[in-house]
Amino acid sequence: MNFLVKDETSKLKSVIIGIANSSGGIPDLKDLYDPKSIENLISGNYPLEIDMIKELDNFSNVLVKYGIEVYRPDLIKDCNQIFVRDIGFVIDEFFFKSNILPNRAKEFKGIESILDKFSAKIIILPEYIHIEGGDLLYHDNHIFIGYYNKEDYSKLITARTNRHALEYFKDFFPNKKIKGFQLNKSLNNPLENILHLDCCLQIVGKNKAIIYPQAFENKDDYKWLVSFFGSDNIFEISDKEMYEMNSNVLSINSRTVVSQPVFKRLNDWLVKKGLTVERVDLSEISKQEGLFRCSSLPLVRN
Repeated sequence: MNFLVKDETSKLKSVIIGIANSSGGIPDLKDLYDPKSIENLISGNYPLEIDMIKELDNFSNVLVKYGIEVYRPDLIKDCNQIFVRDIGFVIDEFFFKSNILPNRAKEFKGIESILDKFSAKIIILPEYIHIEGGDLLYHDNHIFIGYYNKEDYSKLITARTNRHALEYFKDFFPNKKIKGFQLNKSLNNPLENILHLDCCLQIVGKNKAIIYPQAFENKDDYKWLVSFFGSDNIFEISDKEMYEMNSNVLSINSRTVVSQPVFKRLNDWLVKKGLTVERVDLSEISKQEGLFRCSSLPLVRN
């Protein structure tokens, strides 16, 4: 069996869905590394393990209903293993192991036994290349990469992908078009922090996109996206909708999208565009600044 992912919306056949079992309970403030998790901890709304387990199981069951092979990570005690998208990603037949935050490095061990079922070699990136799977989208021979390139990169724990990643993938895939998007970041305001590219950009259907215009440091990047997809094919989300993670949906295929029930405006637009919406509640998961795409790692799409 080989890895194979050609884009964001081809038929999903094999996927890893994260787990919340033994995720470490209510953490200390110093152990959190995104502003939305910090906000919910301080307000007393940090999600409970039992609720997150149920939500992820419901998500998995919907995918199984569509005949998708769903893998779950091996349990690592007292470890948050929800957001599997960050720890690796597939482009074509290659699996790339992400260079992620050091305090998350052990999460990869939870998926090693799954990856062993596949015959392709795992690509280990050089240490100086920082990238997480949420910062990479693949569409129509284009690879979109969200990154941060300011001088305070090393001080921003919300900056997960550097410019070196763009140069690496340009060299690795010389026949693909690599487009970088520098994202706005904040350590303490979830309304101003774009943790990953998939928190502000998502591709659905064959040629449509969900976009948060204020996410990009370079305003011309948004104009480029409008030109690329066409204004009729773009759903612009508001500040509040970005905060609620409206762009972090997951396509089962080019006609079906998994989304939150409360995303009424988005879901109505998707249906109007001819797509089927599978509504699954991940509202507790979302309190940690991630949703459907963040908690899934596609291994085979074709």
